[in-house]
Amino acid sequence: MMNREILRLAIPNIIANISVPMLGIVDTSLVGHMESVYYIGALSVGTMVFNFLYFGLGFLSMGTSGLTAQAWGAQNQSEVGLVFWRALTVALSMSLLLILLQVPLGWIGFHFVDATPEVLVHARSYFQIRIWAAPATLSLMVIQGWFIGIQNARTPMILTVVVNVFNIVGNLVFVYGFGMNSDGVAYGTLCAQYLGLLIAFRILTTMASPLHQSVNLQHVLLLSALRRYFSINLDLFLRTLNLIVVFAFFTLASSWQGSLILAANSILMQPWAFISFAFDGFAYAAQSLVGRFIGAKDLNSLKRCIRYLFVWCVGLSLVFTTFYLFTGEWILAGFTDKEEVVLEALKYWPWVAYGAFLSSFAYIWDGIYIGATATRSIRNAMLICAVLFFSSYWILIDELGNHGLWAAITVLMIARGLILTLMAPTKIFQRL
Repeated sequence: MMNREILRLAIPNIIANISVPMLGIVDTSLVGHMESVYYIGALSVGTMVFNFLYFGLGFLSMGTSGLTAQAWGAQNQSEVGLVFWRALTVALSMSLLLILLQVPLGWIGFHFVDATPEVLVHARSYFQIRIWAAPATLSLMVIQGWFIGIQNARTPMILTVVVNVFNIVGNLVFVYGFGMNSDGVAYGTLCAQYLGLLIAFRILTTMASPLHQSVNLQHVLLLSALRRYFSINLDLFLRTLNLIVVFAFFTLASSWQGSLILAANSILMQPWAFISFAFDGFAYAAQSLVGRFIGAKDLNSLKRCIRYLFVWCVGLSLVFTTFYLFTGEWILAGFTDKEEVVLEALKYWPWVAYGAFLSSFAYIWDGIYIGATATRSIRNAMLICAVLFFSSYWILIDELGNHGLWAAITVLMIARGLILTLMAPTKIFQRL
């Protein structure tokens, strides 16, 4: 029964999550077959800036799912609805702020990038187009997190897949139909996000849910509830910010090694991201189920759920590692027709293949801690891991070059899983 519950939530989320890196794969392939290699770098650098902005605000989804799941488990339907409206209010406020501050944000985002002038010109143009999707992007985060919290994985799957299909089609139309370069990818994303938001609100207005109850603005803006919401989400923001800084530094450190390494690492990050998004399907299931069992104060179900989650985690990670070990050259050749980039990327492919297993535990624990709203613990763990990453990088980079950079990111992922495992007895199981 527990396995069925896990798979009922995990499979739709895996399908939805896999469509996200598939979009990145298509985008990278589109620019990878353009006339110059600097379009790959422009997309990578532009995406890095949005990783800061949007992944940093990922608490809008994660915090919403954890709080909603606990209210759902406690059968508090009024609070289930109030969590949604609070989160949506914050999302729209944040998106307005991003648009108003786009000039200084863009300057900060590109100031420290050591890339060629051609890369920076196209990266800035990409940013200036895509920033206008902020209201739709942040609102969709809230909507999807809320659905996960009410144990509905099917609707977020539909939304995510539809948005990414729109995005892929839009990118193809703008790039091939209108003859655009990396700007076409930005316009495709902009259109897809707003189409997705329209579909999401259509679903919300037609389904039976607590959102149809009358909304009391005083309850939505209740100070104690907002204080708890921001406390949880500040921890998630700081945790995610640390993670983004690490991966942004990964891109910067790649650019410091030249355009060839930047292009190779940008491509290698796509199958790496594919792994993380696949495991996040089980992490979302963990958020939903762990939050529900904690809200219902059901310790036995909580323990059984976590045990089964890790069985699935190990099995899936071994499948990925085996598959990647035998298909590296074929996968990389699909990203670009630049032979020098493929040959360079192949040197570092084992880090991606073995990373599938080594990083898997961190993803599952993240979902468990978020569902339990034990966000301070994952914030502290990430701070420690970020220090380990930068220490490893500075120790290894001179001796090992780009292998040292990949070794540092692997150290970070192993440490995340290990630290969260050691903290679990007191931070998760003693909450009941």
